[in-house]
Amino acid sequence: MLKVMRRVVQEVNGAETLEEALSIMVQRVREAVETQACTVFLMDQEHQELVMMATDGLNPEMVGKVRIKPADGLVGLVGKRGEPINVDDAPTHPSYHYIPEIGEERYKAFLGVPIVHHRRIMGVLIVQQEEARRFDEAEEAFLITMSAQLAGVIAHAEATGKMASVSRVPNNYKEIHFFDGIASVPGVGIGHAVVVYPLADLDAVPDRSTDDIAAELSKFATAVAAVREDIQVLKKRTKTMLPEEEQALFDVYLRLLDNNSLPGEVNNVINTGVWAEGALRQVIDLHIRQFEAMEDAYLRERAIDIKDLGRRVLLYLQQDKRKLPKYPEQTILIGDEVTASALIEVPEGQLMGVVSSKGSSNSHVAILARAMGIPTVMGVPKMPVTQLEGVELIVNGYHGRVYVNPPATLRKEFALLAAEERQLDEELEQLRELPAETPDNYRLNLYVNTGLISDVERSLSSGAEGVGLYRSEVPFMARERFPSEEEQRIIYRQLLGVFAPKPVTMRTLDVGGDKALPYFPIEEANPFLGWRGIRVTLDHPEVFLVQARAMLRASEGHHNLQIMFPMISCITEADEALRLLRQAYQELLEEGLDIPFPAVGVMVEVPSAVSQSKALASRFDFLSVGSNDLTQYILAVDRNNTRVANLYNALHPAVLRALKYVVDNAHAEGKIASICGEMAGDPAAVIALMAIGFDALSMSAASLPRMKWVIRNIPMTQARSLLDEVLMMHDPKEIRRHLENALIEADLGGLIWAGK
Repeated sequence: MLKVMRRVVQEVNGAETLEEALSIMVQRVREAVETQACTVFLMDQEHQELVMMATDGLNPEMVGKVRIKPADGLVGLVGKRGEPINVDDAPTHPSYHYIPEIGEERYKAFLGVPIVHHRRIMGVLIVQQEEARRFDEAEEAFLITMSAQLAGVIAHAEATGKMASVSRVPNNYKEIHFFDGIASVPGVGIGHAVVVYPLADLDAVPDRSTDDIAAELSKFATAVAAVREDIQVLKKRTKTMLPEEEQALFDVYLRLLDNNSLPGEVNNVINTGVWAEGALRQVIDLHIRQFEAMEDAYLRERAIDIKDLGRRVLLYLQQDKRKLPKYPEQTILIGDEVTASALIEVPEGQLMGVVSSKGSSNSHVAILARAMGIPTVMGVPKMPVTQLEGVELIVNGYHGRVYVNPPATLRKEFALLAAEERQLDEELEQLRELPAETPDNYRLNLYVNTGLISDVERSLSSGAEGVGLYRSEVPFMARERFPSEEEQRIIYRQLLGVFAPKPVTMRTLDVGGDKALPYFPIEEANPFLGWRGIRVTLDHPEVFLVQARAMLRASEGHHNLQIMFPMISCITEADEALRLLRQAYQELLEEGLDIPFPAVGVMVEVPSAVSQSKALASRFDFLSVGSNDLTQYILAVDRNNTRVANLYNALHPAVLRALKYVVDNAHAEGKIASICGEMAGDPAAVIALMAIGFDALSMSAASLPRMKWVIRNIPMTQARSLLDEVLMMHDPKEIRRHLENALIEADLGGLIWAGK
């Protein structure tokens, strides 16, 4: 049965249209279960009706015409209950509903299973048989498995606008195509898509046309010749090392690279006006699907060889890999997994939005986009990235929706919302020189998070009172090697000089998790519980000491440096990091530098640090909560996993209580407590953070004026009352609604959604 499942899944995923996929599914499932009929009903979400969309065994003329209400008949009952129904004699069942047009009167046995995607009923898959019998457990399990596979295909079709045929809409109605993901950076971005993709990844190569077919043919021929030469060299080198049967693989590769084989097919596609990389991907994909659908295990495994060969050719095609794409004046950066470096490469002022298939609102690229004030949607499932190059998009960062080729009316509506955003930002500029002080005189310090020197001007114009988090890993990401001590010193000194005498808190190198260095890869099964943050630099003291020396040297004459250590999980880690910092400081004193020892703090990002926060506060000058990671670890939710993104919520009562515990412990030791996670830039969360007692909040420059507006309009007495109320609640969504209602009542609704 596993072989059958694999073959069906391959065929369905290889279908070019939803109709083709459904047709394949009903045919293959009917054959596998050895029954007389298999039918798929899809849910018309607008009218809440199940529509017969494909059948093998019932009347095909009724496809698209028969509509069933939930709870109407056995099919409707499956949709209503959301669970399988298996009966041996359907006509005798009390819920049986006879529809003469579809020709099911001869069938008695009935098995129906719901098609569910992210808890939503997408349709119903049924099989029927003339003989009165109950389908066995294996058949039921098979059908459930097939429905789960089909759910993903349907969800993709829905997202790309291919479900229009299910809904009863007029033929002249213009369908608005959109994808839903995770709202990650609020705002509205309108522009044209530029696809970014990793090197030598065939699956990520976008569709692009070419005006110079001859150049693409020449480039491809050069790449093929280079791969042929590589393989011949490998064949000679391993002649005495590998047995003859293993050597045969090289001959297979060389035959596949013959002009009458794969290259000929790719050339044919290039001649239709497709660029070489895209043509290669199309041909390789076709051959992989053909091999993977084969019954023979040996032949099926040859798909791996085809893919390997394709990657080898692709790598040569990408020899000009550092050649940046042409960015339109209004660029929407999209990709399967957009990286921080991809954001940095877009010319200043041209990046209007970011859309990524993977990641979440708290992944590193989203945090960087937030610092830059770029509307962002992360974790967009089934987005056909490769097909969107140059396509006009609207990024709705408030609701996590991306519109594709929007009609003029929709574009006009969102352009108006974007204008309202700009107007609000202009109005908030008048707060720049005013303190972040509540109407009842409670004062907070507002700092900025930054990692880019280019972000300094925005930070200063926002009215920032200093830098609460400098992400020192950003300069490391922008290079192809570790930056030298002097290179780091120059960068750090520039930042310290611009903000002096305001404090600048520099976090030591924090890599691992979702922050990777291309020249220092960390591959782990569970990276967020692995080698990251201070764990990496304590294991590599040479990296830590070089960075510490650079930071200390950069502070000479400015005296505004503060340093903090990330991902501290125990006292011994904190003590060892402090020992190394003191070692670097002593070395510099011996070299003749006259610099004071900076204030040093630790980041509270894991539950163990929360429980030891009093001991940490007694040893260090300040505690800084990293709410992104702390939320992740308290809730046991991977913040980059779109399947559980709905469970990640910094307003969870467990998180709020942990924050209060940390602040109370810091204050008990007479130390400052700040928070530098993305929570600090959330208007609703800021009310709770004020009441909890944080001394300073650090956020993106774009968020700072808005958070100041909240603080200056919500009295501390009201904030504390609201905190007492929400700490009695158990649902994070209820907590958010309660706090957002307070914002709306205070006439601050524009912070939640433009136009309010």
